[in-house]
Amino acid sequence: MSQATRIENDPLGELPVPSDALYGIQTVRAVQNFPISGMRPLPMFVTAVVWVKKAAALTHEETGRLEPRLGDAIVAAADEVLAGQHRDQFVVDVYQAGAGTSHNMNVNEVLANRANELLGGKRGTYTPVHPNDHVNMAQSTNDVIPTAIRLGALALLTDLTPAFAELRDRLLDKGRELDGVIKSGRTHLQDAMPIRLGQELRAYGLTIERNLRRLRDVAEYLRDLGIGGSAVGTGVNVEPQYPTLMVQHLRRITSLDVREGEDRIQLMQSMGDVAGFSAQLRTLAVDLSKIASDLRLLASGPRTGLDEIRLPAVQPGSSIMPGKVNPSIPEMVNQVCFQVIGNDACIAAAAEHGQLELNVMMPVIAHNLLLSMIIMTNAAVAFAERCVRGIEVNEAQCAYWVERSAALATALAPRIGYAKAAEISKRSVHENTLIRDLVHQERILPDDEIDKVLDLRRMTEIGIPGK
Repeated sequence: MSQATRIENDPLGELPVPSDALYGIQTVRAVQNFPISGMRPLPMFVTAVVWVKKAAALTHEETGRLEPRLGDAIVAAADEVLAGQHRDQFVVDVYQAGAGTSHNMNVNEVLANRANELLGGKRGTYTPVHPNDHVNMAQSTNDVIPTAIRLGALALLTDLTPAFAELRDRLLDKGRELDGVIKSGRTHLQDAMPIRLGQELRAYGLTIERNLRRLRDVAEYLRDLGIGGSAVGTGVNVEPQYPTLMVQHLRRITSLDVREGEDRIQLMQSMGDVAGFSAQLRTLAVDLSKIASDLRLLASGPRTGLDEIRLPAVQPGSSIMPGKVNPSIPEMVNQVCFQVIGNDACIAAAAEHGQLELNVMMPVIAHNLLLSMIIMTNAAVAFAERCVRGIEVNEAQCAYWVERSAALATALAPRIGYAKAAEISKRSVHENTLIRDLVHQERILPDDEIDKVLDLRRMTEIGIPGK
């Protein structure tokens, strides 16, 4: 059975539109033109654009440019979308025409049609509320989409920051809990001087903290909004009070600390603020992935690997090997981080490919940035709760490996010299003998000094062992 349709017109002609659709002809054209990925806009991207539309209707009511009856209907339609309704009506593919005009018009049409329904009208008539004349009043895709990207990122940051703060705290807690466990350090994946497990875990937590500080710093640039720039940043067809009022309404609607940008032309030309924020997300992903990989390595085994820690068993690890348990959560974290690194490469290329007054690659920038933030937030929550919180130590294995480290000869170097210490280290490996036993056998140090010089705990703190 064919779907019932209505006929709509635009400057290119007429097309059938599904009768029950809140979107209109320009959205239909976009759906026909861009059957690319099957991916629809992320919910936060829809929300951010609707925030702009709601703020614009309120602003124009305040200035008297928009009849209150029409403005109130647009606001009511926007509130329905913000409450979760009509989300299936945002249907334009992620990969679409430049700047995001198709998505912007999708939102304009949905809000216009729903506003007209609320006023007693019918879908597709665009009277008394028109998607361009009223919902998009004094706006251009060129200032709406950059503003929406900034709003969306700042909104998601309110979830990302506490998620990573929790992960940081879990790592620091584990560091305190396991600070008494001495284990072998490793550099180049070879034996190195002893380190306490607590020191390793605390360092991971501090790495997350440093990344959070940098992320907060670079996010400050996203708070400058270029809304009111209109087509090329100059503000054509925009009332002088519009930018200030828009920022005031957006602050109230979103609860975000945003401000009017110093130069709307600059903010339209450059996606550098977004690219810089994405770059810091990438740096966080790089560090996070390294931490996840380290935990996988420390938990490797349990019989043929390091087996110094045990990660929580969250699911069976093999469909063929009974009893096998894999580090599933860190593996997921690695994959998320790889995706974020790739997203950032896309954002960097897209940000560079703006021309003159506009960057037309904003749709892919928006999708990749918001996607990165969503998956990083969710990964951090799972990592903290389903992995880090439940880390347990295999103290016997830690003690076993650290006593066998050929690097313990380093503690002898201040007493017997580098060359002699190197010879002891090589003999330890070749003869499969503990450094401590060789020192006893060869009477390299007096018996009453051996335990002082080879004090493993002292080796994990600043100073010269034995002094």
